[in-house]
Amino acid sequence: MEQYRLGEMEQQFADMIWEHAPISSGQLARLSGEAFGWKRTTAYTMLKRLCDRKIFANINGTVTVLITKEEFQAAQGEQFINEIFDGSLPRFLTAFSRRKKMSRQEIEELKNLIEQME
Repeated sequence: MEQYRLGEMEQQFADMIWEHAPISSGQLARLSGEAFGWKRTTAYTMLKRLCDRKIFANINGTVTVLITKEEFQAAQGEQFINEIFDGSLPRFLTAFSRRKKMSRQEIEELKNLIEQME
């Protein structure tokens, strides 16, 4: 499942769109030329890829957001946990906490989150 996995340049381009949307595709091509040194065709190719993945839409030359950056990041996290930890959030947290000690504040935030879910 590659829908929520982006390469480095795809991610930077997506971040640019999230920051400026809605934006004309022409203006987006100009911005990407300034930021990345891309030709117009490169920007349109990259935009088509992200639109094909249903992250953005390009309707009549206006690029709009179909999934917010926060929703996308949540889906990336869910995909990662599903692929690596067989969908088990407790297994992920166990593995994570073995390598990085959680602060008291992080622990409290997790407790509050769990209480809100109950």
